[in-house]
Amino acid sequence: MSAEIVILNWNGEKHLRRFLPGVVAAAPEGVGVTVADNGSTDGSVALLRREFPAVRVVSLDRNYGFAEGYNRAIDEIEADYCILLNSDVETPRGWLEPILRVLDEHPDVAAAAPKLRSCERRERFEYAGAAGGYIDFLGYPFCRGRILKCVERDEGQYDDERDVFWVSGAAFCCRRDVFRQLGGFDASFFAHMEEIDLCWRMQLAGYRVRIVPQSCVYHLGGGTLAAESPAKVFYNHRNNLVMLFKCAPPVQRAAVAVLRPPLDFVAAVSYLIKGQTANFMAVGRAWRDFLRRHDRLPAQRRRIRRSRRAEATRTVYRFSIVVRYFFGRKRFGRLM
Repeated sequence: MSAEIVILNWNGEKHLRRFLPGVVAAAPEGVGVTVADNGSTDGSVALLRREFPAVRVVSLDRNYGFAEGYNRAIDEIEADYCILLNSDVETPRGWLEPILRVLDEHPDVAAAAPKLRSCERRERFEYAGAAGGYIDFLGYPFCRGRILKCVERDEGQYDDERDVFWVSGAAFCCRRDVFRQLGGFDASFFAHMEEIDLCWRMQLAGYRVRIVPQSCVYHLGGGTLAAESPAKVFYNHRNNLVMLFKCAPPVQRAAVAVLRPPLDFVAAVSYLIKGQTANFMAVGRAWRDFLRRHDRLPAQRRRIRRSRRAEATRTVYRFSIVVRYFFGRKRFGRLM
């Protein structure tokens, strides 16, 4: 099977200088590296052409965001496996082989990913994906190694390979044919949660999503949007609601419809109390935009639900991770 590493770049010249040499050096024989440039206005493309002649460059005419940017990039790739890699990921030698082995040996695994550690605090998991992700019944994502804002040290406690609900888009290895069959990332998301949405749709289509901790990479994180930026708050809230509407089974969707509005109101007020007025308003904008989409979302939901072959209930946490967190359960432990 052929494979290609695909890095989506937007004004990330400094990340390319720092991380791309290691990505190229660690790529196994026969695995190419492509950088899809999302309409950068810095020196990224000039740097690539000058210093990385072996790297293929796909130049997009403008910034399409993470979701549509990758959709367009993958349209240009012919490989069987696409390894979507953030531009701020450090890849040690040997990181990719265990993942390719899993995809080769398990035809029903549509996506697989390495364990993510922090680039700056290397003994700790990285927030964006740690050792594999889950969601709770109300749609809040968490990971083996990270619950809400509590990130654990990696002491080998989650080194078992297993199926999970989602894996991080920072290092997302997938079958190109399945990616295209399911329509790729939801382009309307622009950025954030598009990989969770796709992993959910993969499972509804009868595929599995797998974490491969024998592989480990180091993620800097926050390269495009800071953790507390209003844009990130907006995308995370809105896209989470859209995802739940499209993919959740009826009972879960009914619970979300009743319980999420007051919980999101509490989250918005907490931003206001902390003086983060822009984030308070971002939650409101997320709900407004979600409600404005209600004329289009039912058709998307019907298409997804009609073609489903399975549910993802096995990897959904049946309680509230927020309640468990505030009552002292801040480590993943034996939750799943």
